[in-house]
Amino acid sequence: MEGLYAFCVGLLTACGIFLALRGRTFPVVVGLTLLSYAVNLFLFASGRLKLNAAAVLGQSEQYSDPLPQALVLTAIVIGFAMTAFVVILAMRARADLGNDHVDGRLPEAPKPRLPRRTGGQ
Repeated sequence: MEGLYAFCVGLLTACGIFLALRGRTFPVVVGLTLLSYAVNLFLFASGRLKLNAAAVLGQSEQYSDPLPQALVLTAIVIGFAMTAFVVILAMRARADLGNDHVDGRLPEAPKPRLPRRTGGQ
């Protein structure tokens, strides 16, 4: 089960990095969101969560560390605020620049190639 969990965290990280390197703003926002999900899952897994274990000392023989849970809860709130802020920035950039490319410039269109003439014509 730990292998599947690690694979899911790795997949989210890979997809997030892939999308964050795109040239348009919406995939970048989705990529950053996926990266924050991957970090949240990683932090949550670092707490060594156990079934039927209390989060506070003295309530049971086994306990889970409450610090990663608090960090993930805080990261969820900060991640939501960051996503909302970046979406507003992307909308403003689209309105000001007229496109949604990250650097604000349209990519150059490839030049059409003219057909080659053969010597007999």
